[in-house]
Amino acid sequence: TLLRKLAANYEHVEIDPSPIRIKIMGIIDDYRNKFVEARTDRNRSFDRAGSGEDLDAGIVKSVKVYIAEKKKLSVGDKMAGRHGNKGVISRIVAEEDMPFLPDGTPVDIVLNPLGVPSRMNVGQVLETHLGWACKHLGMHAATPIFDGISEQQIRDMLTEAGLPDDGKTVLYDGRTGDRFEQRVVVGTIYMLKLHHLVSEKIHARAVGPYSLVTQQPLGGKAQYGGQRFGEMEVWALEAYGAAHALQEILTVKSDDIAGRTRMYEAIVKGTNVLDSGCPESFNVLIKELQGLGLNFQVKNEDGESIL
Repeated sequence: TLLRKLAANYEHVEIDPSPIRIKIMGIIDDYRNKFVEARTDRNRSFDRAGSGEDLDAGIVKSVKVYIAEKKKLSVGDKMAGRHGNKGVISRIVAEEDMPFLPDGTPVDIVLNPLGVPSRMNVGQVLETHLGWACKHLGMHAATPIFDGISEQQIRDMLTEAGLPDDGKTVLYDGRTGDRFEQRVVVGTIYMLKLHHLVSEKIHARAVGPYSLVTQQPLGGKAQYGGQRFGEMEVWALEAYGAAHALQEILTVKSDDIAGRTRMYEAIVKGTNVLDSGCPESFNVLIKELQGLGLNFQVKNEDGESIL
């Protein structure tokens, strides 16, 4: 063949490399250097981790002490189950005031059933049923997600344990001793205490820093911020018809700059007068609309532009 003839006549044949091959080799060389740098950085990090932290000059030994503190649950602390069913404790009552089972056993936690339908985390209900059956059968259950126990198997286990297959039982009011009208889902579940304690979150503000853009108080305990009064809170006050409370919350207590000053003067002089003006958030809205190319003007009764 032609190749064999070439090989017999020429010991070495040079072929010009194609532009694509040159480009590929350049990319490989670039990444080879980057791989070497990454490996060097990784080895340096490992060496640093093995040798301990770098101490400042003149320090021979550094000692860290961690103190564990036990904190009892209190109203406002946050807890959660295994299904995203988080919530805060609304009330802690005496054991004898809790609802109790027909055999006199009081329940430990009462959860609001409204926490299930909208969030659609029905797993917490199934966990309650399965936990109740397992407790009576004296066994543990491990059910991995997507490959766990079926609803029918839970019903069968409840029946085997001599319990109602719908997982509900009669409960009695601990305060009156009267039986509840409807049977209630009762069982055993895992509940976790979260690191959101009301004692660490409680915060109040008199006068403090304001946002430069909206002129509203900053948020959060760290910024010495105000309490956020959101849409839903406004709806609640609207439902009560608390017009004056709403007016001062949305103006002089928030982003009405001139009104804030007048309110301070009124407090100093001892006159109980609420003279609110235009919130700064309205001006921000106007500027945003103008930024969209909309000619937005605010006029008074005489047709004169006021903003």
